[in-house]
Amino acid sequence: MPNAEEIKQRIEAAIPGAQAEVEDWTGGGDHFKATVTAAAFAGRSRIEQHRLVYEVFGAEIGGPIHALSLKTQSPAWPPSTPPQARQPPTSGAQSPEPSPQ
Repeated sequence: MPNAEEIKQRIEAAIPGAQAEVEDWTGGGDHFKATVTAAAFAGRSRIEQHRLVYEVFGAEIGGPIHALSLKTQSPAWPPSTPPQARQPPTSGAQSPEPSPQ
């Protein structure tokens, strides 16, 4: 029965450039949760993305891997700026000066 690390390695080996995070969801070694980021997902529907991952395991899904919950995404391009570095949008209008009290 594969463990979370083996599942991660197999996904990353089968889908070029993929990055996977996999956890044993229940601790029993047969229910897993994975987040997979890959450029190969760009332009594909969510169903197509999931099929790419499930194809890595074939008949093992529903067998030794009883369940594999997936979140798939393509990498953001350009990479997003960390929230603390973002500036609020400017609309061209200036904020009113606070009135003296």
